[in-house]
Amino acid sequence: MKKLLTLTALFLGISAGIYAQEYADKLKETFHAFNATQDYQEKVNQSNRLNLIAKKYSQDWVPAYYAGFSKVVLSYEEKDAAKKDAYLDDADLLIEQATTLAGKPDDELYVLTAMAANARLAVDPQKRWKKYGKIFEENLEKAKALNEENPRIYYLKGTSLFYTPKMFGGGKKNAQPYFEKAAGYFEKEDTSDINNPSWGKEINAYFLGECKKED
Repeated sequence: MKKLLTLTALFLGISAGIYAQEYADKLKETFHAFNATQDYQEKVNQSNRLNLIAKKYSQDWVPAYYAGFSKVVLSYEEKDAAKKDAYLDDADLLIEQATTLAGKPDDELYVLTAMAANARLAVDPQKRWKKYGKIFEENLEKAKALNEENPRIYYLKGTSLFYTPKMFGGGKKNAQPYFEKAAGYFEKEDTSDINNPSWGKEINAYFLGECKKED
């Protein structure tokens, strides 16, 4: 009996390892394809694949996280306001699913929640800034309380200020320190494990470059 239990435990351990590696490989390949393409339709295709991966590997929060991230990105690239909101409706459901599966507070999930709120605000800034601006700031603060070295906190804060008019405290000059701080933390980040989100380094570098240009 003892030998049987040992063999069963060994089999379950191997199966779990194969499962984890399988979904990690698929997730990494699909997410990198989503991030790399500049073609909108191909981005939609890869986002749909991320959604399928999240459904297939529904025991883990990470696939749902990436699927949710892809919907937020698509909302920024879509021009129609109703379609933007539809993408963000999908993102909210996936973020909620990921949060439930995680079972505990996570800085990356707070960051993604803030990102989704900022995307909602961007659909209609004049009518939405008060509600979604508050959600954005609150979630970045929650993320910072868990991990103040998460570079995506400062990247998102920087982009928010970058697109905020100078008269309201925004602009390149005020955004630049946040992109610089994010860049420092990006340099320290381990990007080898898809289970630990590490996106944003390249786009942060782009915005930092834009901040350094003369108006």
